[in-house]
Amino acid sequence: MDVSQYLDIFIDETSEHIQSLSDNIMILEKEPENKDVINEIFRAAHSLKGMAGTMGFKKMQHLTHDMENVFSEIRNDNVKVNSKLIDILFKCLDAIEEYLDTIKSTSNEGDNGNEALIKLLNEYLEGGGEATEAAQEPAEEAAPATEGEKAYLSLELDDPSIARLHEAEDAGLHLYGMTVHIQKDCLLKAARAFLVFKAIEDFGEILVYNPSSQDIEDEKFDLTFHLIVSSASELDPIVASISEVSEIEKVEAEAVQASAYDEKEEKKEEAPAQTQEKAVPEPAAKPAAAAAQQKSANGNAASGKGSANKPVTSRTVRVDIEKLDALMNQVSELIIAKNSLVSISDSEQSGDYASQSFHDQIEYLERITTNLHESVMKVRMVPIESVVNKFPRMIRDLSRKLNKPMELYMSGEETELDRTVVDQIGDPLQHLLRNSADHGIEPPEERVRIGKPEAGSIFLKAFQEGNNVIIEVGDDGAGINTDKVRAKAVERGLVSEEQAANLSQKEIIDFLFNPGFSMAKQITDISGRGVGLDVVKSGIEALGGDVDVKSTLGSGTTFTVRLPLTLAIIQALMVEVRDEKYAIALGSIQNIEDIPVGDIKYVQAEEVIHLRGLVIPLIRLDKLLDSAPKEEESENLTVVVVKKGDNLAGLVVDNLIGQQEIVIKSLGKCIDNNKIISGATILGDGEVALIIDVNAIF
Repeated sequence: MDVSQYLDIFIDETSEHIQSLSDNIMILEKEPENKDVINEIFRAAHSLKGMAGTMGFKKMQHLTHDMENVFSEIRNDNVKVNSKLIDILFKCLDAIEEYLDTIKSTSNEGDNGNEALIKLLNEYLEGGGEATEAAQEPAEEAAPATEGEKAYLSLELDDPSIARLHEAEDAGLHLYGMTVHIQKDCLLKAARAFLVFKAIEDFGEILVYNPSSQDIEDEKFDLTFHLIVSSASELDPIVASISEVSEIEKVEAEAVQASAYDEKEEKKEEAPAQTQEKAVPEPAAKPAAAAAQQKSANGNAASGKGSANKPVTSRTVRVDIEKLDALMNQVSELIIAKNSLVSISDSEQSGDYASQSFHDQIEYLERITTNLHESVMKVRMVPIESVVNKFPRMIRDLSRKLNKPMELYMSGEETELDRTVVDQIGDPLQHLLRNSADHGIEPPEERVRIGKPEAGSIFLKAFQEGNNVIIEVGDDGAGINTDKVRAKAVERGLVSEEQAANLSQKEIIDFLFNPGFSMAKQITDISGRGVGLDVVKSGIEALGGDVDVKSTLGSGTTFTVRLPLTLAIIQALMVEVRDEKYAIALGSIQNIEDIPVGDIKYVQAEEVIHLRGLVIPLIRLDKLLDSAPKEEESENLTVVVVKKGDNLAGLVVDNLIGQQEIVIKSLGKCIDNNKIISGATILGDGEVALIIDVNAIF
């Protein structure tokens, strides 16, 4: 039976069951006698076992079967729940999630049997819930180890990767294989790996990553990763530079030859022929295409490309039937409008009557297309719940790891965002929450000493505001020490001591989003924030959003993330600068003013206007966009006042055209060097108008 056609359904439903198990195990830890929760967990484990068995994933089935046995005994009051069991169960969930990630990449569950975990579960059952710390220690040892020393020598590379190695050698560069080990207690592995990459890039180029660069960025690796680097430099300075990155335990490295990987590729190609006679037939559940995909995925992972068939974001959305009904009704109306227009064009009507009928039908069509757009957007909208549900488990683990009691309070999980935004907002939010746990919340003894509750509070709030969704992430911790941040900025040469003395608190805190801070070799010099915040900012701005920070020393810090509801179609104000048309997102506009030239003032030689008690800087779009000079300066200026968070600025334009619904078209990499333009749109007359990125201007 070929079950590959059901793979997408299996992946979706398994993800739901994993999340259900995670949520309920969290409740079980606090309410070990809650029978409803125990029954719900048993049902989810039972469903997972049945689904895995049907799909032919035997290892996953075996693990979930043993989990089901444990829950069955708990349900029958033969085994008691304690914190050791909860830890084991969360390790089992991580293992199931690992199976799922492998299935997404290769259509196969992989080779990890998780025998150590299964042994732990059975020991717990045999001991009646009295599993000891000693029983858990061997499991840690028996857990799948990371690839050992010199693992870079055994990497199997694809042809393009091997070709790159040869090209580097032919150019007279050295090739170095490296294995980098990160310390066990490191909280931000991806950020440390990123600093390692930056250190290496000062000397040369990374040709091969293992795991892939995307997996490293997503923290889908243990504590070890392998690289092959080309450089004109000797090896020692590169290793020394990597070793300076904090929380790097050790680096193994040596010179390698491209020819060594040629031999491995040849052996890999010969292997199928050698084993063909002895090979056991593959189970029917794994089609030949899936095996081919797996081979492709393995090769690509070594070359740093990521697996070819691994989706970056989920390809499916579950839709409420009412939303589909509304969509169907709009399409029906669209067909009626089309038929009316055809009827008018085919009839022999003439004069004012025909003109009026045509005009009425165009208005009708316009209403339908607007409603149709709204219906489609609603279909694409999903609650952010799917992203934030994993965070309580993460904070629980961090609390135990850091020995800091802390609680996460969430609200607004039902707030909806476009699917593409939801899929990509998880990592930035995870960075911010980890930052609060690690750097924001003080140690318990310190909190008690200063009169705070021993347990720290971290909160995540989401709510809709106009055409945006606001997500606030904060804590009641130590806050940001702006004096230390200011001193660090001066030390790094970002500002002079004189300039630093005049900076506002907000300007000082904004330094934390500067790559100069997050790429420092010793991040721990700054008490408070730093690691990964530039990554957070760039990730959020790539989604058309922005992030703002407010902090009070001793009371806590709040990060405010503002995101657009959708990325595809927006309401915009069309403006003209010289003879070119530009679009400005309506959500970024505060108001429009007609300002006499005589009202312009100057602050530090920069133009500003004084408007209702506010001093607003003026930005002349013609200069920013390098337009031709104006022949004659008019007496009044048309100023579009735009906002980013609490900041305002006035964009000077030549003319206002009006409000319009526009479809955003990406310009790809052709204008990557110009951040002021975020995309383009095609107007009704076929003309192209560029879209101004207000955030980038700020």
